[in-house]
Amino acid sequence: MFPTPSHASRNEPPDPALPFPRFVSLGEALTDLIRDPHQPEQWTSKPGGAPWNVARVLAGFGVSSAFAGAISNDVFGDAIWRASVQCGLDPRFEQRVAKSPLLAIVDSFDPVHYFFIGDDSADLHFDPALLPQHWQQHAAWAHFGGISLVREPLASRLITLARSSKAAGLRISFDPNFRVLMDERYDRNLRVMVELADVIKVSDEDLRGLFRTENLELALRTLRTWNPHALLLFTRGAEGATLFLQDRSWSARPPPIKVVDTIGAGDASMGGLLYSLMQSPHADPAHHLQFAVASAASACQVAGAGTPTLQQVKDLVQNITVRGPDQVQGTMLGSLPASTLVSCDASSTAMLLALRE
Repeated sequence: MFPTPSHASRNEPPDPALPFPRFVSLGEALTDLIRDPHQPEQWTSKPGGAPWNVARVLAGFGVSSAFAGAISNDVFGDAIWRASVQCGLDPRFEQRVAKSPLLAIVDSFDPVHYFFIGDDSADLHFDPALLPQHWQQHAAWAHFGGISLVREPLASRLITLARSSKAAGLRISFDPNFRVLMDERYDRNLRVMVELADVIKVSDEDLRGLFRTENLELALRTLRTWNPHALLLFTRGAEGATLFLQDRSWSARPPPIKVVDTIGAGDASMGGLLYSLMQSPHADPAHHLQFAVASAASACQVAGAGTPTLQQVKDLVQNITVRGPDQVQGTMLGSLPASTLVSCDASSTAMLLALRE
């Protein structure tokens, strides 16, 4: 049985007459507990969680958005709830339960070491039956990813929701966001979600962890064979990113910026790509890549998982040059099948238009 949830333990119930969100991100919200490397006895807590972060990015760009998940009914849950309300996420999708919080403990930075505390925590008690009725008939996109897809019984519920959302006509986006929990037991869920997704984001670090290999080209080829029709964003940190659509690819490096930290950059790039697809479905794939890279770069200019503003991203877009595969030399992507043209042809345009609402 599920614990009895509420939309807010210390807040007024949300207005049921609110318009439905266009974008819903499903999975975990958690609390990062970060040890101060200079004062080891000092810790800082910050709301986080990849699916929650992506929802915040889209909301910050002005897209009506929601995070669908369960959080604790305590001080940690209160902090996540306040941050959700502050950025404008639809409160009807966020459930609160009388269970312990999900915590990500970052206890070392050199090298980075982290672990999770979440036995029978609130996130696992997310109840899809308590989501607003008919939400799938109104939303255009459903996003999945993070450790929620490796934590049962939550993972099975989310995959069921992904399948029903796909059947209802929603576009599915997926960012696995590799973490140490994702061992061989995650392999099946990884493939299921890749096959369901219309848009996929994956990083070089993700490929190493998910496929347990240093052969990134083989890992990337394998992932693309599972769903050759998906739009795929492959990110490589400071080396930039490549966007794949069918047998074509476009590559770009980030603009010159002062990097404060890279926390949240991956979630920002996912949010930037989705925003561009929603708002500019007729645009060339090069534009979508520019927006994704600019969003990640903007997130790197602030401490923590800050959400970039739309204007900050637009200011950076103009400083990003997109190159076709013929101009990319000396990378493991050079041998992947792709066109030498930066502009897309009619078939590519048709696929991108299919991703609009």
